[in-house]
Amino acid sequence: MAKIRLEFRDIGFEEREDSVRVKFLKIFYFDIPKAELDKISEFDVEDHAIIFIGAKQNKAEIRFNHLLSIGFSQLKNRITGKDAVYVHRNSGIPLIGTNYFGLVDRDTNIIELKPITSCNIECIYCSVAQEKRAVDFVVEKDYLVEEFRKLVKLKNCDEIEAHIGGQGEPLLYGDILGLIKGLSNIPEVKTISVDTNGTLLSEKLIDELVEAGLTRMNLSINAMDPELAKKMSGFPYDIERIKKMAGYIASKIDLIIAPVLVPGINEQEIPKIIQFAKKIKDKDVWLGIQNYLEYRFGRRPAKQMDWDDFFALLKKWEKEFDICLTKMPFTFLKTSKLEKPFKRREIVKADIVCRGRFRNEMIAAAQDRAIAVPQCHKKKGKVNLKITRSKDNIFSGVVVGK
Repeated sequence: MAKIRLEFRDIGFEEREDSVRVKFLKIFYFDIPKAELDKISEFDVEDHAIIFIGAKQNKAEIRFNHLLSIGFSQLKNRITGKDAVYVHRNSGIPLIGTNYFGLVDRDTNIIELKPITSCNIECIYCSVAQEKRAVDFVVEKDYLVEEFRKLVKLKNCDEIEAHIGGQGEPLLYGDILGLIKGLSNIPEVKTISVDTNGTLLSEKLIDELVEAGLTRMNLSINAMDPELAKKMSGFPYDIERIKKMAGYIASKIDLIIAPVLVPGINEQEIPKIIQFAKKIKDKDVWLGIQNYLEYRFGRRPAKQMDWDDFFALLKKWEKEFDICLTKMPFTFLKTSKLEKPFKRREIVKADIVCRGRFRNEMIAAAQDRAIAVPQCHKKKGKVNLKITRSKDNIFSGVVVGK
């Protein structure tokens, strides 16, 4: 009896009692009822393949692709438990326009890429409190690289930095190595950097990231004291292991250690972090000390430090430890501006394309831009929007009229 084998790179399969769990890009999933698969034919599953027994090739492919399409509309994130939106080339969702996912261009040589919204730890100071977000996003790698390449061509600059960050932990992205490889093949890209909390790192993964083309890692370390480090991360955080990874990173590529100074919680730890960074001799190690900022939808464990006080502390530590705390291994270069298709207060006709990150928020699309629409109770169709934000080609709007 003929066997039709459908094999996938980014999709895995796990047989359950009444369904087959489809695992996508490591941390996302949906379930297909076995009864629906039985309608195609008798079947069997392997790690990355499903086998239909006795079915015709064309029939099996069409029907199974239909089940996949339904399943992707019900995508879940197994880490956060939230609904997830898969942003791909045929989704109708633009990659420019929102701060949640995709590409952010601030008219410099540094372009931000946001492939995923998800995190494996719960930092007490996080500006993106996951409990206040209703939906996660994950972006197709080829779509992200393709649109990034188009954006680079518009900038007329051959010193581009591709900075992989986002509202979460970028190393959770299932195709992070493929993303870095794709970016490294763009001639204008001279630097590829990534933000990470470090908890997923291993020497093997660091080697793979470097081989793929990563040139700098921005590593978040907020305390040397083991208990305080755990408290600040909201996670069984092993600072000794992270320190070991920091040393290994620095032996391979550039490293920025980036603590967040949270008043009343970890000021006393920053000098210890400075001393640790100075001990790493293999390559230049930079310190990017950040001032904790209060965000409307972020976590607020402390009151934000006044900027004058913050910079006074930096100067004090620079003198005490004979170190520069303002120099970074990158340069902001002004580039050609990405034109904004609409301005603040303008009325725009747009199509609702998916849910937004917040409850009662939708994402609309117009003129190849995504627009966040809060308090939008219309779930599909066309809407008239009054643009309320247009800075840096990041757009928000409110529904006006019917």
